[in-house]
Amino acid sequence: MKLTGNKVLLVEDEPIIGFELEDMMASEGASAVLACSLSEGLQLARRHSFDAAILDVNLHGQESYPLARELLQARVPVIFATGYGNQTRPDDLASVPTVTKPYDICAIRAAFTC
Repeated sequence: MKLTGNKVLLVEDEPIIGFELEDMMASEGASAVLACSLSEGLQLARRHSFDAAILDVNLHGQESYPLARELLQARVPVIFATGYGNQTRPDDLASVPTVTKPYDICAIRAAFTC
């Protein structure tokens, strides 16, 4: 999936990192919407449609798995992001691609083409 022209939900609990990711998406020609918490991400996903999503796994001690499940059920491609290396995920989310922080646009592009 190419990012150009797509609307991407970004869920990242560190605002400065989120703004950098938002800038990366803009440089790729994507329209990005940034949420800084799980509850904000869930609200946005329920009110708007997205073409893709990048979800930080750990959001202030909450995992983004419920949001990932909702997005995947709506057929929205999802990738996880983590600064903690390979984390064990629930079986139903084991096939979701993961990128390691700090964010790298090449890794994001590669994850969306899986």
